[in-house]
Amino acid sequence: TAKRASWTEMEVELAEEADPLLLDLVDDALRRKGIDRASSPSKLSRALEETGTGASRLPDARAETVVPGSAADEVLRYVDGQVHALVDLDPAVRRGLPDSVHRMRVACRRLRSTLRSYRAVLEREVTDPIREELKWLGGELGAERDQEVLMEGLGVRIGASPPELVLGPVEARLQVWHVSRSSEARQRTLDALVSPRYLALLNSLATLTQQPPLRRKAARKPEKVMVKAILKEYARLAGRVAHALELSPGTERDAALHQARKAAKKTRYATEPARASLGKPVKRLGKRVKAVQKVLGDHQDTVVARDALRHLALAAHAAGEPGFTWGLLYGQEQAVAEGRERELPTAWADASKPGLRKALVH
Repeated sequence: TAKRASWTEMEVELAEEADPLLLDLVDDALRRKGIDRASSPSKLSRALEETGTGASRLPDARAETVVPGSAADEVLRYVDGQVHALVDLDPAVRRGLPDSVHRMRVACRRLRSTLRSYRAVLEREVTDPIREELKWLGGELGAERDQEVLMEGLGVRIGASPPELVLGPVEARLQVWHVSRSSEARQRTLDALVSPRYLALLNSLATLTQQPPLRRKAARKPEKVMVKAILKEYARLAGRVAHALELSPGTERDAALHQARKAAKKTRYATEPARASLGKPVKRLGKRVKAVQKVLGDHQDTVVARDALRHLALAAHAAGEPGFTWGLLYGQEQAVAEGRERELPTAWADASKPGLRKALVH
């Protein structure tokens, strides 16, 4: 028998580039007006519970176990925001709204990185399985998002090419290839969102926030715990950048730069929960690391694009079509890659200034 559930709820969502500290200010203002946080981070989980379909809600032990102003308080506040973002984007992703897949994937990444970086706060026996499930969800979403980015980039390049250099049915072949790939990727996304595995992940995230598995250091001040976590991620990034810069251009260096990009992302995400307590020093570090991530991200986009262009050129050749334009596009992507590799030392020099790290410690 079908059942209905209803409630009144206000949503506050942080824009992707906005300062997480803004959410704290909004939260304080709403609480002063008598508006408290929802007891569940997931509208879907709440609906399922209240209609008797999902798992029952667990008692919220957080208020009794988390010390206000502690490292755990800061980390969980950030985790709350990302869980809300993930769940709130669910309807938009199902409807295929622009940028929704990307934003949900980013929420998955931020959660994964936070649970990894702050293992000193939350027990990894609990968080590691959740991280694996977030990796799975991000991977299912990634196929659709990567195809979107790739098609957009290639479409822009072809559109900007002089007509006399576009030889053969280039646009038609690209469109057929895109439709085939995007249809499969879209189905992967939809299949993931209707799977029991996805619902189990939402329940796990709800349990994590309501009954956080705290470690001994969780009650310490954020300045002690969070600085150490950020510097650990930063050290990993420094090692990967140094390794990549030592290699000669080629596939091995491309792979090393990709690993450095992932480390930059983790370092940047590690700074975000600490902005409220550590202030300007951590914001500056995050901004500089983001610039490094941007250079490395642009480079990785060319790696993916060049691989796709090679396959498109082979298909065109097999069909007896000219391969000139595909080769031209490949060369353009190669030039962008070389330009980003030249930019990396400068971007990294800005992010590795000793003063940035000293400001965090002091």
